[in-house]
Amino acid sequence: MRRSRKVKILATIGPASSSEDMLKKLFEAGADAFRINMSHTDHELMHTLVGRIRAVEKAVGRPIGILADLQGPKLRVGKFASGKEALTLGQTFTLDDNPEPGNSTRVYLPHPEILRSVEAGDRLLIDDGKLELKAVKSDGKAIVCTVVAGTSISDKKGVSLPDTDLPVGALTEKDRRDLDAVLAAGVDWVALSFVQRPEDLAEARKIARGRALIMAKIEKPQAVARLAEIIELSDALMVARGDLGVEMPLEAVPGIQKQITRAARRAGKPVVIATQMLESMITAPVPTRAEVSDVSIAVFEGADAIMLSAESAAGAYPVEAVAMMNRIASKVETDPTYAGIINAQRSEPEATGADAISLAAREIAETLKLSAIISYTASGTTGLRAARERPQVPIVALSPIVNTARRLSLLWGTHCVVSPDAIDLDDMVDRACRIALDEGFGKPGDRVIITAGVPLRTPGSTNMLRIAYVGSEVQARR
Repeated sequence: MRRSRKVKILATIGPASSSEDMLKKLFEAGADAFRINMSHTDHELMHTLVGRIRAVEKAVGRPIGILADLQGPKLRVGKFASGKEALTLGQTFTLDDNPEPGNSTRVYLPHPEILRSVEAGDRLLIDDGKLELKAVKSDGKAIVCTVVAGTSISDKKGVSLPDTDLPVGALTEKDRRDLDAVLAAGVDWVALSFVQRPEDLAEARKIARGRALIMAKIEKPQAVARLAEIIELSDALMVARGDLGVEMPLEAVPGIQKQITRAARRAGKPVVIATQMLESMITAPVPTRAEVSDVSIAVFEGADAIMLSAESAAGAYPVEAVAMMNRIASKVETDPTYAGIINAQRSEPEATGADAISLAAREIAETLKLSAIISYTASGTTGLRAARERPQVPIVALSPIVNTARRLSLLWGTHCVVSPDAIDLDDMVDRACRIALDEGFGKPGDRVIITAGVPLRTPGSTNMLRIAYVGSEVQARR
């Protein structure tokens, strides 16, 4: 099944979409990869979901990527004697290490790392920012605050710390157990939540050992401040706008989204835009006009993928949400302004042979109006470089390794095909032309451009270009 658009759709699985039949419907509606949220999924269910996705993959004959999203450190206050307390602006409220139920003046905070790290002047945002506290003093055992905004607090509400750099890694004990489980299940991508610094990625990479690629979720101001270093150590980025909009001013999020998207594109790393893209479709069959514009902006920016969360996981219209996102993206990519915007944001290639080959392939393909760029890629690197160029023509990534094809299913403009490795250069050209014909990327007489590494089966050695006629190349060898 060939997509008519270049941006990919990542759909979250949940109670509304976990059956094999529904997963197939979501794929047919436009989902290219699926996200499993480990905050709400135990290991048994996760294995079941992976098995169902692989069954759909086999049925449709297309590689489908799976992203496991780890929960990360969830910081919450304790419980209150009455379950909920009313607060007044300007009053003093304390978070401390006393496990007794809270009242209108204090509550237990079961996170000693926060008690030790918060300094006077730091903000503490409770319940997604509905309550804002400002620290007046902290002695390592209690944080005395002033209520700046909000009028109530209740049991187990989340705590965000936009001004505080916590001395904790992105992986909790739960995350480590979940990471071992998802790697054993064979997921393709692992997303790390609440990354603050590049070092947060090191432990996950060490555990993964290449069995899955690592995606850094950018949802804290500390991560934005060290974005370049985080990009360097990650395989992809996710703009997690939910928590980012809590920890940073809401009006700053659109600009930060653009900064992250462009930085990822310059680095040749995939970038996913996530959270509340079609939020109203959780309960309604159509989105708001503002949501349509929001999705469109991400597509115009050249993001690799756009993500549905509760819309596909728990909403009343999961298939309709995917189909709507598919229609929006497809329409944007046919807009007369789209190509100019994408081209204007294109960055200079790095001074490597592989990047020069990818640049040349795009320019030749666009100048000669070729049907497709066909890239042989074992590790996925050649595919990444081809997508970094954001060519106007389709990219067909051929790989003998199914895991590579699944990983590239999140990559902009890339149609992935699992194909046995070529025997020699003639066989490589033959396969490329035949697949272009079979997959609908060319008809007899059309031309394609082929990129590969010579000698064959040498990862990361992209150094060859070849223009071939689809019909003649195929017919000569059949």
